[in-house]
Amino acid sequence: MADPTPATPRPRSHDTREAILFGGVYGAVLACSMVAALSQYGHTSAAGRRYDAVWLLVTACASALAHGYAHYIAERTPQRSWDVLHSLAEEWPLVTAVLPTVFLLAGAGWGWWPAEGIEYPAFILNIVILFGLGLVTARRSRRSWFAAVLIGAVDALLGVVVVVANAFIK
Repeated sequence: MADPTPATPRPRSHDTREAILFGGVYGAVLACSMVAALSQYGHTSAAGRRYDAVWLLVTACASALAHGYAHYIAERTPQRSWDVLHSLAEEWPLVTAVLPTVFLLAGAGWGWWPAEGIEYPAFILNIVILFGLGLVTARRSRRSWFAAVLIGAVDALLGVVVVVANAFIK
């Protein structure tokens, strides 16, 4: 005899590669846009750069929490109460992707390198991260090296667009 109650669907589990790519791209673009804002409104003192590093990290964590909660709400099915925590924890790639920029800003704040002009190496770093994510993902999808480099370049262009858009907004 068949069970009259339908099975409770499990929430969609996000593929690890998908989560790393999405979170990495989201985090790198977020870092680019935050650094773009800092280049216009930021302070170039060491204390200001330490504050900027904390501000970027808090912004990334808030974005990750909001995104994880949005996934939880969008996939709302009868779930266990700790599934919301699992949805939030799956957003770690977003926060991880901004850590190199946080490190650059904090290092400038601690006097490891000049605090003034640190935005430019941060932009370059995030553009390289975007290129690398595109390249690695394309190669894992069995694309040719030419196609993978092209895809990486297009992904990096996203970071450049943020920088250029900021220049026009100023």
